[in-house]
Amino acid sequence: MPKCLFSKTRFYKIKDMWKTVKHPRRIGIVHNQSVSKKDFQFFIGERINDDTYPSKLSWQTAHKLEPTLETMLHNKKYLAAFRSFLRTEFSEENIDFWFACEDFKSTASPEDRNWKAQEIYQEFIQPAAPREINVDHHIKEEIKRSLAKPSLSCFDEAQKHVYLLMERDSYPRFLHSDAYLSLKYKSKTRWYI
Repeated sequence: MPKCLFSKTRFYKIKDMWKTVKHPRRIGIVHNQSVSKKDFQFFIGERINDDTYPSKLSWQTAHKLEPTLETMLHNKKYLAAFRSFLRTEFSEENIDFWFACEDFKSTASPEDRNWKAQEIYQEFIQPAAPREINVDHHIKEEIKRSLAKPSLSCFDEAQKHVYLLMERDSYPRFLHSDAYLSLKYKSKTRWYI
């Protein structure tokens, strides 16, 4: 059976109009022919599974083509654009806190760990800190208790919270920002001399 040349909307309009037209009764047109289910669905105008004939990229497919926040944090040029975007939204402290926690996790000596933990707490966590991040009171209290002897995982809960905040809130807006779109299309453009 040939493919339908109409768009889906036009085909359904024709189907609706077809019901109002009187048709002579034809018996035995299809009796001696083997008709597949798809041909029959096409003939009566029912929808065939859209996955069979994808017309356009869906939002989910197009969204999967975008880099994830994790890959963005490890790419220098996208990271610089994301940082400047966060600066315009007055939430640059989130990404700075995330990188401070990553640096803290790589600290080997306990002495360095103590002063780095104090520094992170004073800059990002304590009440009225100069660059206070948005985390729950319970998380802040837990971090404050662990400062006596900080472990490598003492900031994990706050770092996870900030990462999810960036991933769900700032990052989707960044993907639609002029900064990201110009960077994305600039990287696709090739210049030949």
